[in-house]
Amino acid sequence: MEPFAQTAELLASSNRALVIMAKAPRPGLVKTRLTPSLPSAAVTALYRCLLEDTIALAKSLHNVNVAVMCPESDREELVQLLSNAVDVVPQQGAGLAAGLTSVFRHFTNAGRQHVIAFNSDSPHLASSVLEAAFEKLATRDVVVGPTHDGGYYLVGAKTSYTSLFDGDGLGTGNALERLLTRTRALGLSIGFTEPFYDVDVANDLLMLREELLVAPWKAPRTAAWFADYKRVLAPLRPRSGDL
Repeated sequence: MEPFAQTAELLASSNRALVIMAKAPRPGLVKTRLTPSLPSAAVTALYRCLLEDTIALAKSLHNVNVAVMCPESDREELVQLLSNAVDVVPQQGAGLAAGLTSVFRHFTNAGRQHVIAFNSDSPHLASSVLEAAFEKLATRDVVVGPTHDGGYYLVGAKTSYTSLFDGDGLGTGNALERLLTRTRALGLSIGFTEPFYDVDVANDLLMLREELLVAPWKAPRTAAWFADYKRVLAPLRPRSGDL
């Protein structure tokens, strides 16, 4: 590559930020929809593995700034857990909507021109999908990664839109519909990555187990968790047609 072209590429890519939405792994406060099926300690350990594998996935991308956005009360615990592997930035306000709003306000104000917020429980996603999200964001105002359950696993933008995450619905089956409605109301162009699944309920967990049995390298810490908690998981059964 010619020196000028290489410099231009580095300057462009340095404007890319991938921000993982996270919480401190505390019992009873993470992955709460799994607690009816699994012991609290197992769920907490799972969340930590998912988060660490997600950060490893994010850091596998080239020339992307990786950070974590979290509730202010969780910052110090996450800094210690992650051992300064990435910047941990406290959000302004409470709840996921406030966290997402903080992502785009903070990182676009810091000069990042292509910002993607990514959930902490899809470490098995192919890195090519994240690269595709940045590529789509180059020609769209907003990029969205839909989940099969009506939510979304990532959302990206090039500037901060204060009303984009207004209202409730995040974490529910109509979260994606609400986001798209607000996006269109703002007159923004939208790009989509391929639909995927995150880990919210027991059936999601069983799907992930089957995937990691074949390809444990996708999320090695999470794959090890499945081995450690094999007996706890034994009673779980998928619903017909889900696997």
